[in-house]
Amino acid sequence: MSRSAGAHGERRPTVGEVTVTADGLPRWLHPVVRAADTVAPEQLSAFLPPASGRGRQSAVLVLFGEGRSGPELLLMERAGTLRSHAGQPAFPGGALDPEDGDPATSGPLRAALREAEEETGLDPAGVQVFGVLPKLYIPVSGFVVTPVLGWWHRPTPVGAVDLAETARVFTVPVADLTDPANRATSVHPSGHTGPAFTVGGALVWGFTAGVIDRILHFAGWERPWDQARRLPLDWRA
Repeated sequence: MSRSAGAHGERRPTVGEVTVTADGLPRWLHPVVRAADTVAPEQLSAFLPPASGRGRQSAVLVLFGEGRSGPELLLMERAGTLRSHAGQPAFPGGALDPEDGDPATSGPLRAALREAEEETGLDPAGVQVFGVLPKLYIPVSGFVVTPVLGWWHRPTPVGAVDLAETARVFTVPVADLTDPANRATSVHPSGHTGPAFTVGGALVWGFTAGVIDRILHFAGWERPWDQARRLPLDWRA
């Protein structure tokens, strides 16, 4: 697939109505569809939205495409100058805006596509939303996050739209994510541990790595890897 690096001019998001459908997906994505239909929230994370309903609603786009090396995922790397999570790879996404609509229905779908367009420059018209994972919680920021699953059926060039927020946009082959040599356990200074991936010239950890890890597991793509391999996180975490 064609990719372009560097900044784009400012664009106005063009997200309209969003339909969730698994029709016409490539066969290799079928295990992800089945996983999304059957996985329980507690199977994805120990951190679930508070029963009180508190938390800022947000969404991320977990976007699968197919490149020269086969199936791949779209990721972005946050700018190193940001006050929080500087330099950390992540899915495109962010908080819901009022115009996105109801957080309990289609709001997260529109927010995920809108944020992806704002951050990477992709054309939402080329993305087919085929599933939604249960809402998860990030305690450190108070975000309630809906992972929205997409198939990039008509790829468009992408790159960092605002270099003050995004250092780069890149794709990672699923084969690299499942390669045991690229897997490890991250160790936060607080002592918290979690899955990590050394791919695309970056260390993917935290919420993003956790979602990827669970998708690989429940889609049946996970290969045995050395969970005793530890990678300490630096002070920016």
